[in-house]
Amino acid sequence: MNQPDQLFKLLGVNGRDGEGLSKFAKKSGVSVRKLRYYNDNNILPSGTDLKLLLEASGLAELELTLGMGRLDSSVIGSIQKRAKDIAKIIGSEEKIEQQNQRTCSVAFTTTQGKLYRGDCQEILKTMASESVDLVFADPPFNLKKLYPSNIDDNLKSERYIHWCQQWIQECIRVLKHGGSLFLWNLPRWNVALSSFLDGRLNFRHWISVDIKYSLPIHGRLYPSHYALLYYVKGDKPNVFHPDRLPMQVCPHCYGDLKDYGGYKDKMNPLGVNLSDIWTDIPPVRHAKYKRRNGANELSLKLVDRIVEMASNEGDLIFDPFGGSGTTYMVAELKSRRWLGCEIGP
Repeated sequence: MNQPDQLFKLLGVNGRDGEGLSKFAKKSGVSVRKLRYYNDNNILPSGTDLKLLLEASGLAELELTLGMGRLDSSVIGSIQKRAKDIAKIIGSEEKIEQQNQRTCSVAFTTTQGKLYRGDCQEILKTMASESVDLVFADPPFNLKKLYPSNIDDNLKSERYIHWCQQWIQECIRVLKHGGSLFLWNLPRWNVALSSFLDGRLNFRHWISVDIKYSLPIHGRLYPSHYALLYYVKGDKPNVFHPDRLPMQVCPHCYGDLKDYGGYKDKMNPLGVNLSDIWTDIPPVRHAKYKRRNGANELSLKLVDRIVEMASNEGDLIFDPFGGSGTTYMVAELKSRRWLGCEIGP
């Protein structure tokens, strides 16, 4: 059975992203018109075009041939010669899939969403491509924290970045064209991860959220903000309606704290535009306010703002690191569908 956009998937090209397709056409030397023709008609390129596409994509001819579902006599002959090895590979993959199904059990369901217990990378494998409208990810920060799940939160930097890249790549796969991805982490890690995302999604904003997260460190500036990366799949987001913030007033006399350059009478009565520096997000630190021990709990206000800004009612939100369930709670309150997973008890 032919899969839609199979050629583009094999070449690593998003056919809906006109700019990305044009870049690949320029890189390969095969025109956009030809690329669309081959892809839309599920035709395996041949001759010069095939050579150019193989060079540009780094694929082997056999890999592209098999990926396009072509089994000519030479391919069938190769399969027959290696039938035993191929059977072992397929058998081992089936065993892994069965193990994943056993280890990723449903922990909680509502009419709007479902929470799985298990590793997000295993659950992502079961999700359809381009099925999610909004991804919000708040992974462990690799700060040597002891989690109830006993995960290793003290990885070497290279291993931590590689691990993040693996699940981010899968999140990109399941994200719809025009869907938004938000990544919450320390600036240190998001600097590295942004370079990975830049080659795969379109950058929208680096949002600095003013929350102090440690004691002052001698010889360094006081760490006082978290980094929230905002990317979109494609040229522009399907949904974008950010909050407006109320105009600041004195808590004692209720007079305006700013004159807005003398143009207050021309300001939008709903408030001022939201910027990429958020100073109004309260932390959730004290144990008596937390809903789940050992979890990094986020403010409802933070997730609510993201959900309202980048999704509509009925849209599907995916959070691969459930934690205390803040994302799922907001999704329920805002009439969004949701999927999530949590590896811990």
